[in-house]
Formats: sequence, C-alpha cells, structure tokens
Amino acid sequence: MFDTVLIANREEIAVRIIQSCKDLGVEAVAVYSDADEGAKHVRMADEAYHIGGSKAKDSYLNRDAILEAAREADVDAIHPGYGFLAENESFAAAVEDSEFVWVGPPSEIMADFGEKTRARKIMAEADVPIVPGTTDPVTDPADVEAFAEEHGYPVAVKADGGGGGRGLKIVHGPDEIESQFADAVREGEAYFDNPNVYLERFLEDPRHIEVQVIADEHGNVRHLGERDCSIQRRQQKLVEESPSPVLDEETREEICEAARRGVAEAGYVNAGTVEFLYEDGDFYFLEVNARIQVEHPVTESLTGIDLVKWQLRVAAGEELSFAQDEVDPRGAAMEFRINAEDPDNDFTPIPGTISTYEPPRGIGVRVDDGVDEGDAITPFYDSMFAKVIVSGADREEVIARGKRALDETTIEGVPTTIPFHRRLLEDEGFLSNEHTTKYVDRQLVDE
Repeated sequence: MFDTVLIANREEIAVRIIQSCKDLGVEAVAVYSDADEGAKHVRMADEAYHIGGSKAKDSYLNRDAILEAAREADVDAIHPGYGFLAENESFAAAVEDSEFVWVGPPSEIMADFGEKTRARKIMAEADVPIVPGTTDPVTDPADVEAFAEEHGYPVAVKADGGGGGRGLKIVHGPDEIESQFADAVREGEAYFDNPNVYLERFLEDPRHIEVQVIADEHGNVRHLGERDCSIQRRQQKLVEESPSPVLDEETREEICEAARRGVAEAGYVNAGTVEFLYEDGDFYFLEVNARIQVEHPVTESLTGIDLVKWQLRVAAGEELSFAQDEVDPRGAAMEFRINAEDPDNDFTPIPGTISTYEPPRGIGVRVDDGVDEGDAITPFYDSMFAKVIVSGADREEVIARGKRALDETTIEGVPTTIPFHRRLLEDEGFLSNEHTTKYVDRQLVDE
C-alpha cells in the first residue's frame, strides 16, 4: 500500500478520499486554490499545497501545478476524485509517465471510453445491447436524414466526446437537421475539443440505470449492483437509489452481467460505472464513467464495500479479495444531493456562507460533505456541498427515513435543494415508480 496520496480535487470528494486514506494508514495530501485556503478538505489533510487562483483553470485544472505539488510532497500516487481532471486521459497519461501512480483506469482505457463511438464498438463486441445508431462518426447532415428514414424521428445527434447533456441535440423533423447537426458539432469542439458526432435513435422516456464495477490488474472484474438515477434535471442527477424499482430480478442480473462483461472485454482496471438507458423492458448501453461516481455511497451502503479503499488497493497492485457471488447487496438506499441552489428559482446556484449547519443523524443515515458551519460556498465551482444517504430494509423504509433525515437537517445562509427533495418524497408519481429521466423537467419543476 502507498505511504502518501495526493488528492487532485476539493471539498466533498476530497474529504471522502481523505477518510479512506486515514482508514488505511495512508497520509493524505490536499491541494487548494485561493478560494479554498481554509476549506474542510484542507483542514483534514495531513498536508496541503496551494496550486493557484480561484478559477478552476488556474488551480484544479492546472496539471503542471498539481504534479509539482505531488513532487514537493513526495507522494506515491494521485487520486483525481471526480470532475476536474478525473476523466482527462492526457492528465492520466502524464501521471503514468511520471514517478507517481494514477489511481484510476489506464489512460488508454479512458481514451477508449471517452470517445463514444469507440465505446459503442467495444460494448457491441462484448454482446452488450447498444441503442440503434452509428458506431462511426458522421460528417454530413444528409446522414441524419438517411438515419431517420430507417429508424424514424426523433434522432439524437451526439458529440463523440460528450457527456452531461453537452453536445447532445435532438432532431424532431427534417427542418431541424441542419441547425441541430451544426450545434452538436460546435458544442463537441468547444467543450470536448472533438468535433465528431454520431447518431442514435432517441429514446423518449427512458430510465437511467447504472452499474458499479471494479476490476484489478490480475483479471478479476466484479459488478456491485445497479443504481437508478432517473431523477434528474436537464440531465443532471438529483437523487439516486438502489435497487432500481423498475427492474425485475432477471433483468437486474442481465444488466449487471452485461456491464461486467463489457468492461472485462475492454481490459478495464479500477472503479467505474457502466450507464444504461432502460425503456419498455429493454436496456441499452449509454456510456462508461471511468472514475468514482458522486453516488458511490449508495452502493457502499448496500454492499459494505468501501469503493475508495479498493481504488487505492487496486492501484497499489492488490487483487480483489471477494468473488462475484460474495457481493450481496442488502436492503435499499437513496442519495439526495444537497446543492446551494434555489429550486423555486430555476435551481439557480447561490453562493454564500453557511451560517447554520446541522446535518441529520441516526440509524441508516450517512452524510458525505465538504463543509462545516461557517464555511463558504464559492461561485467558482460546482454548487453541491453535501450528500445525504439513507438506507433501510426496503424502498418504503428508505423513503420514510429520507423524510425524517431531511426534516432533521437545518442549513441556513444559502438556499438548498432540500425543499425539492422533500416534495419529491411526497410525490405520487415518484412513490408509485412512474418517473423517467424526463419526469422532473416535465412535472415537478412546474409544481
């Protein structure tokens, strides 16, 4: 195991990684920007190094500054968390070429899954269902028209390097082809430095199901069950739960095995998430997130497996100590993202200082956060500063426990998404499992 690990991230996920490092007896080194000089992750770390100005491009995206901090701290490995440089294969390659170990999938695997057409080919070769579409980039709007003639409208035009809804344009008819195609190309180039686009049949009302996987360099690949992430707004997740209430046991086994088979085909190593769309009884591969996910505590709550510890162990060359049939998720769990946003004002992020912070406690309640009372939520980074995770015997108990935990939570100084979560847990459509990825935008936001 490593002696010292640098965490190339901030706030909540940095705190989470620090905790697992301490459990393993590993020294944790933090990095921070001007805005984060007094942040919780800095206070908790064994050492902390300043890496630049408040803007992300000057600090948490400054790979040279991060590598220099790692050298100054004489660390063994670098853990990127999620966001920022976590899925940047060129940064991963730079770490691999340095004296440090990269805590994540190999850079060439990240590159494979970073290009969606290449990822679709890998999954198709592993006999994983993919949404009907192209497995090579298309270059002409006429290709969209030809695709629509075969598969019908709407058609999704997707940036090859895209994610999070960026670079995704929906063509509902022939008159939209030219503009939507051009917009997808433009966004792909602007956000991902990749102008290539591909086509898929657009699923109107899917569920978003993802499967947690972890693999070691000795050829062992495990799945740790699935999560349902269908409660999203503008393709940004708000609530995640497991098990998915829409899957029967046969389909659950099929989708989890498909995820495991797909990453095994790719030679994947370390933790990752295979994402699927599910509609009308069928599931289709969407993408692989080659990193730890925000919602990983949901899986940890059901399996008892510390995913961050295993990320570090795998990166250190250790072999997974549990067989697939020893992974035994029990009960149910749900995660609520706590963002400094006003859900009654179009979820507008509103920074400020947290004057009162009283998180929930009690049986079946876990809080992952990156703040304490008196800390500031800055305007420079993502607005999520905490997650409330509840677990119980079944979905009914989890919902009841979620209501209790959210009611116990007191946060003042900034607006939060807690009022939205409270309303969600009273919503009949959600309670009766009628929601899809479009449910929040179509129904709950207006309410």
